[in-house]
Formats: sequence, structure tokens, C-alpha cells
Amino acid sequence: MPSVEIYTWRTCPFCIKAKQLLDRKGVSYSEFAVDGDEPARDAMAARGDGRRSVPQIFIDDRHIGGCDDLHALERAGELDALLS
Repeated sequence: MPSVEIYTWRTCPFCIKAKQLLDRKGVSYSEFAVDGDEPARDAMAARGDGRRSVPQIFIDDRHIGGCDDLHALERAGELDALLS
């Protein structure tokens, strides 16, 4: 199983939507809530090509992007290969 990490804000609708997709796929992931934690958000941005929006998703240390990027991979039929 790959290592999946998702940086979130607890009330962010896009974060919730991304986690719902991962949950539907039965994927376990590590969630890092960065609500009001600027050092954690800075660390996320450093890993994610400077992107400070949430969610930011990483699969096996590869930056996937945000919610729209995750769903685009799913629509293209490419997400399952990354998760297997």
C-alpha cells in the first residue's frame, strides 16, 4: 500500500471531498490539519511546489495537488494505479 498524506483544514469542503474519495477507495492516509498552524502550512507549501491552498495531497512523497487534481486523476483512470 502506498503512503498517502493529505494536508487539510478541518472545515474545508474541498478537503472533505478529497477525503471522501480516498475513503470510498478504502485508502488509509495520514491527515495533517494545518488550521492556524503557519509553520505546518509552510512545510506543506515547501513540499507542494509553493501551493498554500488546502488540501494538498501526496502519494508516496509525490505531490498530487489538491482536490480537483485528485478527482481529475480518478476521472482519467490513473488514480488506482498510484494507489496500488
